[in-house]
Amino acid sequence: MDAKALVVTNPGHLTIETRATPAPRPHEAVVTVVYGGICGSDLHYYRSGRVGESVLRSPMVLGHEVVGIVAEPAADGSGPPAGGRVAVHPAQVCGRCGHCLRGEQNLCEELRYLGSAARVPHTDGGFAERLVVPANRLVPIPDGLDLRTAALAEPASVALHGLRRPSSGVEGRDVLVIGAGPIGLLSAALAACAGAATVTATDVFGEPLRLALQVGATHVVRADRGEPIPSADVAIESSGSQAGLVSALEALRPGGTLVNVGHLPPGGVTAPLHLAVTRELTLMGSSRFYHEMPAALSIMSREAGRFAPIVTSVFGLGAAVAAFEEAADARRSSKVLLAFG
Repeated sequence: MDAKALVVTNPGHLTIETRATPAPRPHEAVVTVVYGGICGSDLHYYRSGRVGESVLRSPMVLGHEVVGIVAEPAADGSGPPAGGRVAVHPAQVCGRCGHCLRGEQNLCEELRYLGSAARVPHTDGGFAERLVVPANRLVPIPDGLDLRTAALAEPASVALHGLRRPSSGVEGRDVLVIGAGPIGLLSAALAACAGAATVTATDVFGEPLRLALQVGATHVVRADRGEPIPSADVAIESSGSQAGLVSALEALRPGGTLVNVGHLPPGGVTAPLHLAVTRELTLMGSSRFYHEMPAALSIMSREAGRFAPIVTSVFGLGAAVAAFEEAADARRSSKVLLAFG
């Protein structure tokens, strides 16, 4: 069966192509895609043809934040049944390397991710009307959680992975979130759900901060106005900027933890790392996720009203260019979804 898919052919060019849906193998299911969330990486491929060292060398279907309904279950009986509402886990791992054997599949040496140009041939993404995917990569969506909010499952899992990196957790602690884009807002919401004593969010625009208060932040700071940032025990850096990293380091109390979720410039940044010594800080990175999606969906199901505002608009596939332009405007949008069929 043919299905429409959103393809980036080269920087600045999106096309809707009709492609044949491949026949599923016994362990694969066919999913009718309902929503796909536009991520920063999708925007980078569209605008510049690259995400860090991943360079677009041939046309590629975008998208890795996908939810839908099982149209054809796996023939071997694995995975959710027909009609099941599912989120698609976008990672494909080898299961054999040292990282996989240690349960660190997000660091797999052969990791492939939907909608990624990190390898050649590229890995086509999930922005298509129908998607064939291994049944073990389908995560059931809890009853009562609407598909529009469930479309946050992938970025919420990324945020949850970052929040779980500190060994002491965030319960009862003061948490600082640098950057109130979708990952930052999800981090703030999840920190509030986890029992953080306070959650402070910073940003350079007003609308993201309004949303931050709506989803669980107790304090907000306009970073472009020189407003003071309160001290914190845990800082989640999601802006991917040098200024954000500096702010996070300077705000941490002695013994604090910095979790870097945002992608910093590949050329490196200058930051006051001497504070890591004098304050005995713990600095750690956080890359994607692997096991967290069921937990993220469960939390969102219990607190759907907290997470729903993070989705700010939905566009049909035919309006994909307008959707990408809105998603790129952080002054007025957070998570923008594409609706399929």
